[in-house]
Amino acid sequence: MHVVQGQLSAEGRTFGIVVGRFNSIVTSQLFNGAIDCLMRHGGTDAAITAVYVPGSFEIPQAALQMATSGRFDALICLGCVIRGDTPHFDYIAAEVTRGLGHIALQTGVPVGFGILTTDNLEQALERAGAKAGNKGWDAALSAMELLQVQSQLKKQ
Repeated sequence: MHVVQGQLSAEGRTFGIVVGRFNSIVTSQLFNGAIDCLMRHGGTDAAITAVYVPGSFEIPQAALQMATSGRFDALICLGCVIRGDTPHFDYIAAEVTRGLGHIALQTGVPVGFGILTTDNLEQALERAGAKAGNKGWDAALSAMELLQVQSQLKKQ
């Protein structure tokens, strides 16, 4: 049996990080987690480009431009959508998820999904470095691992 699984290394790879500024108390912590993860796994400042957009809805547009530029081995997308009293949450969460999935499939560029969809600010903060870890870190790990898996699959 041949098993393909990724190693966790950012060494020699370029990463684009797209960050929604809306709910920046949360997204700034997700960004810090992603950067910390990349650096602890061999990444360098020169190999990381951060792009800030107004909110989560705009993340797929910037991510598509980055993915098709040929400059990035992987993307890490970070945002936070908090449920309110209207259906706006459902529309934004669904469209961002659909958009990022489409970009990954269309371009083949790995997309680390760090978009929080929570019921309240407390839940978001828990997922941005408190009780539930840091989902920005997790998105960076996913991007690194998928890069390695793709590399191995291309060699077969």
